[in-house]
Amino acid sequence: MSRRTLDRAALDEHPLPPVIDGDKHTKGRILVLAGSRSVPGAALLAAIAAMRAGAGKLRIATVESAVMALGMAMPEAMVTGLPEADDGGFAGAAVECIEELAGEVDAVVAGPGVKPSNVCKRIADVLIESRAALALDVALLETLEPFSDREPERTSKPILLPNAEELATLLDCDPKHVEDDPIGCGVRAAKLYCSVVLVKGVTSHVVTPNGEYWAYDGGSPGLGVSGSGDILAGIVGGLLARGAEPLNALLWSVWLHGEAGARLAKKIGPIGFLAREIADEIPGLLPR
Repeated sequence: MSRRTLDRAALDEHPLPPVIDGDKHTKGRILVLAGSRSVPGAALLAAIAAMRAGAGKLRIATVESAVMALGMAMPEAMVTGLPEADDGGFAGAAVECIEELAGEVDAVVAGPGVKPSNVCKRIADVLIESRAALALDVALLETLEPFSDREPERTSKPILLPNAEELATLLDCDPKHVEDDPIGCGVRAAKLYCSVVLVKGVTSHVVTPNGEYWAYDGGSPGLGVSGSGDILAGIVGGLLARGAEPLNALLWSVWLHGEAGARLAKKIGPIGFLAREIADEIPGLLPR
């Protein structure tokens, strides 16, 4: 394995789909499956970021109690309320609805703000089996099981967005092992789950199942703030909706997220900016 630096030159080898004229359908349909009664804003942050990354048609699926607030906060979206459990997360009856919704879009980003529960495994399973391009985050990562027997019949590899603890859960190992060997753990996860994996950290690593990896050292300390990961997930989803290949989408998303933080650090300071402000920097960083 050899380290590749994730910079603007590296991205030229992994281009995004060109910007084209046309209505909202030509720019991709995205489903943001996110939020819970206690963290409804995660869905909003991911949705805003997806649109800032260029997605055309937005649908948010969240728990019933969050629908009205999200509909008012994000008038650009069609917001669907799914059956809600007593704890404020998704109820089992939501799974069939999610399967149907995933069949109607080009890409799904799922997990930000979702409350962990046994239902999450069923949700992850139906999304893995869907035809939509897919990015999984937070609670939906922790329920995955290795694809040891067969690779899912998908047209594109899923993207996994774990932090160190979530990656340790995916590998059934101690989080310290991830801290000591982030690249080795990332490659192992990519192989086990037939996915493109982001290993988050001060230096972020994008890893593929065949052992390729890119390292991003930029950004700003201010990116370590509540909601920043939701923004990153939304950027990934937006680029997938536009038709970007999973590896290209993840490489660009990590760079866009980091460079947006660097821009804000110059405008505001190294810390103190809000996650929602990261998304506003994305359009100016996208290739024309």
